[in-house]
Amino acid sequence: MTDFAAARRMMVDGQVRTADVTDLRLLAAMSELPRERFVPEGKAELSYLDLDLPVTGGASRYLLKPMVLAKLIQTAEIAATDHVLDVGCATGYSSALLAHLAASVVALEEEPSVSRTAERNLAQFPNAKVVAGKLALGWPPAGPYDVIVMQGATEIVPETLLAQLKNGGRLICVLGRGAQRKATLFRNADGEVGGRPMFDAAAPLLSGFVQAPAFVF
Repeated sequence: MTDFAAARRMMVDGQVRTADVTDLRLLAAMSELPRERFVPEGKAELSYLDLDLPVTGGASRYLLKPMVLAKLIQTAEIAATDHVLDVGCATGYSSALLAHLAASVVALEEEPSVSRTAERNLAQFPNAKVVAGKLALGWPPAGPYDVIVMQGATEIVPETLLAQLKNGGRLICVLGRGAQRKATLFRNADGEVGGRPMFDAAAPLLSGFVQAPAFVF
């Protein structure tokens, strides 16, 4: 039988800390939060491996690799007073981590069955709310946001999401196509939004963020 507490310590020490993740609040949250509760039945033994873990078939939803997720969250510099939108929350693991760090979290998922699972998993977090809707549209009713975190890759600059940032707000995502993808941080400065690459990263592509094929004569 898997010793999940030991596996969790190994994940934090062997995957996360070694990737220059130094945010003590984040490290504490990842050390405490039982990731195995957020994976499908029968896959619990895979919870702490260094992989993007599929949590459903049809919607292609994943829990991002612990190292990639931790670096994305750290790069967003989430404050205890921040209002956060988690795009593509899947079964809610990322939103639970964010709920440890921020004042409030809106967990957005478009696949109904996955959204219901996230609601059950996040019931113990009063500062996290699950909403169902298209990922590419964000969730304007609860905006604007201090931080938006995308739980997967996008091939396009997510303009609709960027429009939901507060002044000073940040959006972190994995941007690009194929091997050229990089974790990219966008900031809203008085209505002017700029982005810069932060580190190489791989992540499964989120639905609704695929680049349209170029028309060729």
